Amino acid sequence: MSRLSTGIPGLDERLGGGLLPGTMAVLVGSSGIGKTQFGIQFAHAGLVQEKRRGVIFDMAARIDPQGHDAYARRIAGWTLRREESEKTLDYDTIFDQSVEWGDYFQALAKKGCRMTRRDVDFDTWHDWQAELSKHLDTTIAFFFTHFVRGVCRVVVDGIEPVRRQGESIQFELLEYVYHQILQKDPQWLARDLFRQFYRKNEAAIAANPYDRNKIGCLVLYTTSETSLDAMIEKPLDEGDLLAGANTIIYMGKIRDGVRFHRALYVSKHRGSVCPDEIMPYEIDDHGLRMSE
Repeated sequence: MSRLSTGIPGLDERLGGGLLPGTMAVLVGSSGIGKTQFGIQFAHAGLVQEKRRGVIFDMAARIDPQGHDAYARRIAGWTLRREESEKTLDYDTIFDQSVEWGDYFQALAKKGCRMTRRDVDFDTWHDWQAELSKHLDTTIAFFFTHFVRGVCRVVVDGIEPVRRQGESIQFELLEYVYHQILQKDPQWLARDLFRQFYRKNEAAIAANPYDRNKIGCLVLYTTSETSLDAMIEKPLDEGDLLAGANTIIYMGKIRDGVRFHRALYVSKHRGSVCPDEIMPYEIDDHGLRMSE
């Protein structure tokens, strides 16, 4: 199966051709290291390879913006279209190719609130659970509608560092999205989406199949560590997101005398060649590119 290009000049060749479709890749790095720009380049690369850009699923609950709009315009000349998370679903538009859905979806509307069970009281945690439930139907529709239109790339951004991933509402949502949407059989996902209207739309569902094994998911995970060495040496906890990922790429700072440089390291790339060296990269107006 064809690899998914990262969109990063000089990186695909070191990954055996790119990321493997049908799997999850996790990009780990501190805030400001270039993860979101990497994600934009990966999503935009779909326009050349699959004739459709990928979609951005933003789970951030921070008050400050991630900068997706500015990065997309500067790097790719791409104007992101936001999809409403609380829109009323019109099932007649799901398969209507003339109806364009937004390619950016912000999953959590609440801002500036803590998102872990340990840091909030019972009522606040219940409110977060209600927030998730309220948007699940639109979330399923967002992905399903893009998949039947040929989209093969999903970028998940905005995941913040936590002490225990099992206590974070963001990881709970990511677990659901990856296993119950991206990896789910399309026929069964259609049942989750259409519910009582499934029989009415059964012929259209059968006529618009997609292959879940062609869909690649790139998760951008913010870590508290800034040093590349510290990220690499950090042990994995049981149930850690990274333990189940097919590909793990760390992005951090390395020291060269009195200066620091950005570099990345591929710690895992199952089913493919995997470079052993630490690879410096640079960021300019066109995004990331590997240093010579």
